[in-house]
Amino acid sequence: MLPVVYRNRPVGAKPITAPVAPSSDFSSLGRIVAVIPARLASTRLPRKVVRPLLGRPLLHWVVEAAQCCPQFQQVIVAVDSDEVAELCEQQGWHYQRTDPELPSGTDRMYAVAQSVPADLYVNVQGDEPLLEPAHIDALLRPFLLGSHVEVSTVKTPCSAANITNPNAVKVVTASDGRALYFSRATIPYDRDGTHPPYWKHLGLYAYRRAALLRFAGLHPTALEQTERLEQLRLLENGLSLYVEAVDFDTVGVDTEEDLLRVEALLAGRER
Repeated sequence: MLPVVYRNRPVGAKPITAPVAPSSDFSSLGRIVAVIPARLASTRLPRKVVRPLLGRPLLHWVVEAAQCCPQFQQVIVAVDSDEVAELCEQQGWHYQRTDPELPSGTDRMYAVAQSVPADLYVNVQGDEPLLEPAHIDALLRPFLLGSHVEVSTVKTPCSAANITNPNAVKVVTASDGRALYFSRATIPYDRDGTHPPYWKHLGLYAYRRAALLRFAGLHPTALEQTERLEQLRLLENGLSLYVEAVDFDTVGVDTEEDLLRVEALLAGRER
């Protein structure tokens, strides 16, 4: 078990924007910790967490965005390399070293949970610099429904261009918000041309502690391996995953094109 390294923020360090108060009272949910898995050896865009965006590493923007979310009592970066650990040291971020061989961000979050107590753990992807407090509001809201909600995630209206895009994961839910299925395929299939709403899944997750501990002990499942979607492991094993809608998308950085797009969006914010 590796300890969390606590650091003070550098003198004069400021968040990108002032924290925005959440629209709901989440105090009944207990202690909420954000974990940012920061894997250096990413496959599609190598070293992306340290790639520069407007003169600062991508990870810098993600951490600052998470720190601006007042719902979190703590933000921890789960690192797998000396280079990212050194960046955390320089910036004064709390971090924990995790095994470089861990296969997923959820496994890194589980590793952090071994030494950091919390009631809810939120997986903030290390390539999502456009995170806002409203996303976390939506992510946490399903837990207010009751203890039967074990895991939550979020969705946003899917653009016409993304309905058939396999890189944009679609989700369908029951009337109460419980997830029925996630797919890279176009779901639902519009057989009779009724033009149903399509929802794009955003890769934010919140876990109750017990659900996170259970997930870590489950083996990859057939559907998960077929679609290459880790969240299907939850559904195949009967965990209750609820999905809340948000009005606006985020941009995960997986390609050079994504990097340029996010840079333009961030530049527009800072004007």
